[in-house]
Amino acid sequence: MTFAELKPKVQDIVSTATTSREEKLLQICHLLKDNIDYYDWVGFYFRNGNKEELVLGSYVGEATDHTVIPFGKGICGQVAVSNKNFVVPDVMAQDNYIACSISVKSEIVIPLFVNGENIGQIDIDSSTIDPFTEADERFLEFVNAEIAKTFH
Repeated sequence: MTFAELKPKVQDIVSTATTSREEKLLQICHLLKDNIDYYDWVGFYFRNGNKEELVLGSYVGEATDHTVIPFGKGICGQVAVSNKNFVVPDVMAQDNYIACSISVKSEIVIPLFVNGENIGQIDIDSSTIDPFTEADERFLEFVNAEIAKTFH
């Protein structure tokens, strides 16, 4: 399924009034993992209150030990500090990388902003080297902008 085909499906999930935010996030994780062949792990991390750490929220894929990530550590922790997208074409070439699985070859992390504040991020791992393009970044920014609406 193309990004253009997925966008209205994301909007449908987000706009369902009877579904909790956690369930919406889980449905989006499933939608992306099931329809984009190089998205092998899809999950959300959120800032833990006022603490300088991220806590794992909804995700789909292999279980991970990384349920709490300090700011600055790993790709997710760096995005929590930089507030910028981070695309890692080859995780083996990255110094500050937290290995979740030996099958992970690349990663993309896009911050999620609500009212200009970085409250979390979508994190996607791939077992393919360098699959992520600018189109992935724009699509995931769209996904996060839709999710942000559930926080108002």
